[in-house]
Amino acid sequence: MNSEEEISQLEPRKPVYLDLNFQIVCAISLIAVLGVSSVTPAFPNLAKELNVNPRNLGLLVTAFTLPSLILGPVIGVLADRFGRKKIIVPSLLLFGIAGTACGFARDFNLLLWLRFLQGIGAACLLSLSVTLIGDLYKGDRRTTAMGYNASVSSVGTASYPTIGGALATLGWYYPFMLPIIAIPIGLLVLFALKNPEPKGDRNLKQYLRNAAKVLKNRQLFGLFIASAANFVLLYGAYVTYFPQLINDTFKAPPSLIGILLSSVSVAIIISSSQLGKLARRFKATNLIQASFIFYALALLIVPFMPSIWFLLIPTTIFGIGLGLGFPSIQSLLADLSPREYLATILSVNGTFFGLGQTLGPVLMGIAFGFGGINSVFYAGVGFSILIFFVFRYFTCTKA
Repeated sequence: MNSEEEISQLEPRKPVYLDLNFQIVCAISLIAVLGVSSVTPAFPNLAKELNVNPRNLGLLVTAFTLPSLILGPVIGVLADRFGRKKIIVPSLLLFGIAGTACGFARDFNLLLWLRFLQGIGAACLLSLSVTLIGDLYKGDRRTTAMGYNASVSSVGTASYPTIGGALATLGWYYPFMLPIIAIPIGLLVLFALKNPEPKGDRNLKQYLRNAAKVLKNRQLFGLFIASAANFVLLYGAYVTYFPQLINDTFKAPPSLIGILLSSVSVAIIISSSQLGKLARRFKATNLIQASFIFYALALLIVPFMPSIWFLLIPTTIFGIGLGLGFPSIQSLLADLSPREYLATILSVNGTFFGLGQTLGPVLMGIAFGFGGINSVFYAGVGFSILIFFVFRYFTCTKA
């Protein structure tokens, strides 16, 4: 037992939320979910000002999320070999510098490159913020910290579209300057975070070998597919093209677009808070399947809403699906994962997050090119139904 652990046992344990280390972890999590939802309300105005075809707006999301797909499999190894801070601090600084620079770009191609650099900074933040909680807390305190951190992330996800929409009324580029707050948080991590740094000796070859073993498990692979599908629908149909539909159909200002985007997070918080009760009555696989039915229903009715406030109906239904499905996927992954490969499985699952985030805007952009804005949502309906049966095949039938 090291000296830090001995001291922590002698000190009276204060609530997790009063612990400075936990507050810093929450700050990292808030930065991790900042990069997309805060800027999408500005997309319609950005398209007009920079003369960008709306079908190409998804590239701003894809450029940001692509690094997560590329770097996901090795982030865990780097953090184990070199320490959490040595990965998180440079990542936060890069996120802040490249992200703020986006606000000064007036060329779409330059903006894409800056978003890619910002995405490199963002690639590790979400997974390593959860890893830090695992490092810092044990037992019930770890569970409590995970719950608080998820709530804080949901608050960020809910509020960023509103903040970004309000800033976008001043100019499309103002929401892109929000990442500047990552710079002082990076310095806070460097000088104030007190975490036990690991002394791991895993190498990349062993890491990839473990990942290959994981992928042979048919149920886990089904969960990975469901994870990716969640982000295809969220980042493709909802985050990228829902603002465009609101602008094209109802001529709404960015501030109102932000409010409507935020409404989905309210539904997520409400439905996920009831997940414990539902899990006692229904299997996790059934809840995940139900989530894709909710997605299909929500996307199906979007084009038929007669006024802007009626859009709260599909956003609520979509949020219920996310609140039921995404936590159920996470919970089932933890249940099925061998303890010695848990970090590997979570990292591979993070790669599938990145895959969904990256492919979603591209796939829905193709649908937009074929049939306009409504075809995006119809394509989302078909995709939801397809994943419902694919997930059922991998998790609810015998090999």
